[in-house]
Amino acid sequence: MSWIWILMVLPAVLAVLIALIRPAQLRGTIVYAGAGSLMALTLLVLGYWMGRGMETVLLYEETELTDHLMLGGEIFLMGLIVYQSVRHRKYPIAVLSAVQTGMMVWMETQLSVAGGTHMMLDRLSMLMCIIIAFVGGLICIYAVGYMKAYHIHHKEYADRSSFFLSMLFLFLAAMFGLVLSSNLVWLYFFWEITSVISFLLIGYTRTDEAVDNSFRALWMNLLGGLGFAAAIVYSAVVYGTVELQTIILTGGAIPLVCLSLAGLTKSAQMPFSSWLLGAMVAPTPSSALLHSATMVKAGVYLLIRLAPALSGTLTGTMVSFIGGYTFIAASMMAIAQNDGKKVLAFSTISNLGLIVACAGIGVEETIWGAILLMIFHSVSKSMLFQAVGATENSLGSRDIENMHGLLLRLPKLAYVMGIGIAGMYLAPFGMLISKWVALKAFVDSGNCILVLFLAYGSATTMLYWTKWLAKLLALHHTKEEVRDVTRPDQYFSMYLHAGAMVILCLLFPVLATRVVNPMIEELFGYAYEVLSMSVLNTMAIMLASVILVPAAMFLVTKAAHRDYVPIYMGGVNEGDNTYFTNSYGLPEHLYLTNWYLRFEFGMRRLMKPSEMLCAGVLIVMFCLIAGGAL
Repeated sequence: MSWIWILMVLPAVLAVLIALIRPAQLRGTIVYAGAGSLMALTLLVLGYWMGRGMETVLLYEETELTDHLMLGGEIFLMGLIVYQSVRHRKYPIAVLSAVQTGMMVWMETQLSVAGGTHMMLDRLSMLMCIIIAFVGGLICIYAVGYMKAYHIHHKEYADRSSFFLSMLFLFLAAMFGLVLSSNLVWLYFFWEITSVISFLLIGYTRTDEAVDNSFRALWMNLLGGLGFAAAIVYSAVVYGTVELQTIILTGGAIPLVCLSLAGLTKSAQMPFSSWLLGAMVAPTPSSALLHSATMVKAGVYLLIRLAPALSGTLTGTMVSFIGGYTFIAASMMAIAQNDGKKVLAFSTISNLGLIVACAGIGVEETIWGAILLMIFHSVSKSMLFQAVGATENSLGSRDIENMHGLLLRLPKLAYVMGIGIAGMYLAPFGMLISKWVALKAFVDSGNCILVLFLAYGSATTMLYWTKWLAKLLALHHTKEEVRDVTRPDQYFSMYLHAGAMVILCLLFPVLATRVVNPMIEELFGYAYEVLSMSVLNTMAIMLASVILVPAAMFLVTKAAHRDYVPIYMGGVNEGDNTYFTNSYGLPEHLYLTNWYLRFEFGMRRLMKPSEMLCAGVLIVMFCLIAGGAL
């Protein structure tokens, strides 16, 4: 399987082609063909790997030329960051980039480390490749139609669609390299590429807000990159190796805590969550990509890899606490948001927090739940971001309050959005099952704090999703006409996402026993049945009934004649459910609104204290771990 490098090269080549092509129609055709080719190639790799018995494949021992090219690439990335930082007077960011790149250059040129393989294909990396290819590829297809509508509605921004689409494919190439790398130096190179591309995507519109948010994302991820570089240099000096698996088996405290810092920053955990919230200024496809298939998943992927070494350690305690606290804090702040993309952003941070907490505990049950959470979150969140972006182009707003009665005004988008929301929190969808398994594991581990975080965080999660779902069904006036401007390629992506979500839920027993259980055995050396087959089959049957009932209701409603009946207001409703005459004979505006609890759960009240708490935990734990190691 030495040709597995094509997974990285193909999207990189496509990125160059898309950047050079100006005709929009030809560019769109290349995006469609490229995304399809990427999915087909991933399936070929999967089939060939399965044909070889799904054994772990280790590749590339002699890579001197590639190592030199990567070192040149790291210096180029540093140059780009320094140039942009000096141009925008962000001098500390330039220093941060120069320091970590200098560390890497010194290590690679002055130190001699033990040889070994540089790439590895196992069950976890294969799963990540499938997520990257299919979720990422569909987002690229969706982006073609979205960017056309985006620049029709936002003429104030320069149309740089070719650059945007090119960066999406380059992002996918970097992610393939990241999840397939078993050498920390290679992993670091692709890690930094994702940081730089996210910086470029977030600053797409070039407004002051976009530039500020892009640099915030950059310095936070560079801080994690500094921890990554420190882990590599320490491992090379002390252990004489930069092999990820060797570091995990060695269980050294310093490399583990430094790599954990990198994972926490990339997965937007407190106190580093603000960079992901700021990413909302970018066009929706980049938000979907950053929040679902790439970027943040790189962080949790690394922490899941480290999980066996984190179990029962001080570093694992730090990681699990920060993840658990991020879960509940972000869930509470999501309640106070009425911007659809902000709700999705806080939800992403929250769910990533739960995955991080599971990785920090580092036992079989929690990693079982973490992997399933990662799968379902990738599909559901990508679908929701796409649905919100399409709704914004049609309504001119992504405010949840403006989505009232979307089931009747934009029914196709409402159904896609409804499936995504249901997949995030309703029984018996996979996300809820995974949370239940995580709760059981937290109870079994005796970690009372995480049990409380998960219990109350799940309650707040239910509140903000229920508010949104109910808004799609509520209708209080009928005069407003909405035209659906969503293009077929956008619906193609969203429908495939929705179908994948339903199929994953229906096949949950197969997914758990044939995919996740062997993955746990590969990571820990052994595995046991977390949920019995009888329980899993019952959940699948429940899901079928949950799907059949709304489907029947939809068919009946579609066949029936729908009359809009005005709300009764003492006989003085003006007939449009928007205004009625009050007892003083004056017009009164009628409206429905959700309860957002902004005073109790707003960002202004919770964000700063949460960041200070988690920053304090990080500093104290780093001091304790460093002191104990030295």
